[in-house]
Amino acid sequence: MQVAEQDTALETAKELGAFLERRREQIAQRWADAALFRTVFTVSRDEAVEAGKAVVDALADVARSGRLEDVDAPGFGTVRDQLGRMAAARARAGYTPVQIAGEVAALREPVTALLLAEFQDTGDAARGTACAQALAVLTATLRLVIMETTVSAGEELIARQRQQLMEVATPVIKLWDGVVAVPLIGTLDSARSQVVMESLLEAIVDQRAAYAILDITGVPTVDSLVAQHLMKTVAAARLMGAECIVSGIRPAIAQTIVHLGIDLGSIITRAGLADALAYALTQQGIVVSPRPVTAASPR
Repeated sequence: MQVAEQDTALETAKELGAFLERRREQIAQRWADAALFRTVFTVSRDEAVEAGKAVVDALADVARSGRLEDVDAPGFGTVRDQLGRMAAARARAGYTPVQIAGEVAALREPVTALLLAEFQDTGDAARGTACAQALAVLTATLRLVIMETTVSAGEELIARQRQQLMEVATPVIKLWDGVVAVPLIGTLDSARSQVVMESLLEAIVDQRAAYAILDITGVPTVDSLVAQHLMKTVAAARLMGAECIVSGIRPAIAQTIVHLGIDLGSIITRAGLADALAYALTQQGIVVSPRPVTAASPR
């Protein structure tokens, strides 16, 4: 009994696949006016129609395989490529995955109307109903695929924005000829420390800097991991031919470093950014002195 039901379900799925193949042009024409397809293909309707045909072909492949509920069915690869780009564009426009899934679900209605009309004309309404039910299952799986793609695209966007924010929050400043500085503010983690190192090394090369200052006045806490990142950055700067100076070590951070047993003896440290700059200038034989105050001339 169960085998017979499986055979019937597979036969219905194959019949649905054949229907999708026969009506791909009409389906694509109707889908071209849907909000989801208009998102990307707003210039040319013909492009929207061609994209719709590609999606219909992919769904037909899934239906013929009988894997209507399998999100990993090979045919869904094309769907991820075509509808995934559209869903990502909708996500960037502010639509939630649930709203996008609703737009995907709306694609079923025009297909169902065509399907039922065809089977009604052939006098086999029961067969049409069975295919419509199979189409509902296929569309539900399609929604899961698009939601999965949309969430993944959203995570990638957040990761890119996070990377951009870290780069913006880690500026490298040229203080003097041959002297660059990175004023660090906020918590340091592995990802941000990597950005600090890359930005600093690039600045050393671009500015031909002999001295690089890491100012940690704005870093609230320093643990062993942060200290290791700082030491690696100092070592990398030395390999690039620049002497690295760490400034802004506050009393609480100094005590923490001592308690952790971290040896910063090989690193040049100064109380503040101004002291570090003064050291770098002195090492280059540059003396900065205040301008003498001249007496006011009598009236």
